Amino acid sequence: MRHAYLASLLLGCLGIFSLSINAAPSAPVPATTVMVEPQQPLIDLNKADVSTLQSQLSGIGKAKAEAIVAYREKHGDFTSVDELLEIKGIGKALLERNRDKLNVN
Repeated sequence: MRHAYLASLLLGCLGIFSLSINAAPSAPVPATTVMVEPQQPLIDLNKADVSTLQSQLSGIGKAKAEAIVAYREKHGDFTSVDELLEIKGIGKALLERNRDKLNVN
């Protein structure tokens, strides 16, 4: 008898929940807000000065920034970002760390 009472109580509760779920009007789902950091403008290797290179690029100090500008003055404008690999002290890892911040125009 006890089991029958518990079973009917459980069945009644399930019935109430199913009615409330089915009877509830569908509310619009709120839009998900995605926070996107504003991207800084790309640094043009053919126009950037020493202070810009030094302050905006990761792992580029004063000496490497000066080497980039000196290379540009000696060899002319960069034709690609990969040309930075020609500069002593700039390797693949350093280039890849900064690639998404650079361009050549």
